Amino acid sequence: MLKDLFSLKGRVALVTGGSRGIGKMIAAGFLSQGAAKVYITARKAGPCEETAKELTAQYDGECIALPIDISTVEGCNKLASEIMKREPKLDILVNNAGTAWGAEFDEFPETGWDKVMDLNVKSIFFLTKALAKSLRAAASEARPAKVINIASIDGIFVNPIETYSYGASKAAVIHMTRRIATKLIKDHIVVTSICPGAFASDMNKAARDQADQLAKLIPAGRIGNETDMAGLAIFLASRAGDYVVGNAIAIDGGVVYATAGLEIAG
Repeated sequence: MLKDLFSLKGRVALVTGGSRGIGKMIAAGFLSQGAAKVYITARKAGPCEETAKELTAQYDGECIALPIDISTVEGCNKLASEIMKREPKLDILVNNAGTAWGAEFDEFPETGWDKVMDLNVKSIFFLTKALAKSLRAAASEARPAKVINIASIDGIFVNPIETYSYGASKAAVIHMTRRIATKLIKDHIVVTSICPGAFASDMNKAARDQADQLAKLIPAGRIGNETDMAGLAIFLASRAGDYVVGNAIAIDGGVVYATAGLEIAG
């Protein structure tokens, strides 16, 4: 019964924002566990296609680039249409594409809300909705389909950096995950969210460029790496995570849940 508990052999996945950072880590993780195909999408065609070639060369499965801007409902529908042209079903959807905006409270612009909320929240809902038919086609009681939304620890605690719309968007993703999970579990589709802390990426420049300094603020003493992120995503996507429904799992080296205890103990 425990054989191949974390295997993704033969499964087809889509990872949005998969050309770099956390999305690329997850795509690589899925391929490492036997996924047959992992589609990745990003706005920029060049980096998306380069990552697809790189990951295809490293693993037995195939990584396929679909460079599409999903910041609008039209873009979400276009991506879903492209997937459905190519695949009769979709086993795993990872909603990772996101953006951030930082500005002081008195100067924060409306565009800083609209851009962030549209991509980080609205697009997750409408892409999942557009791909529901493909997910239902893959889903069964014995092997549920999976939707994994990438939120953030900024949706759990208050980051001192003034990224108002980003924190609000990630809190929304956590709650939206719970609501969609309640609906789709009836169709044997398991929906969860991952809440990353510091992982090196173009979005998290502090983790990328000042890892040693940032590590001093993390109870685990380091920033997250590819193995950490891939491991959690594999767990949720595989049979091991079939009974984890609606959860928001922090992966942050203890920033959210261990820091307060350490301060008290100190």
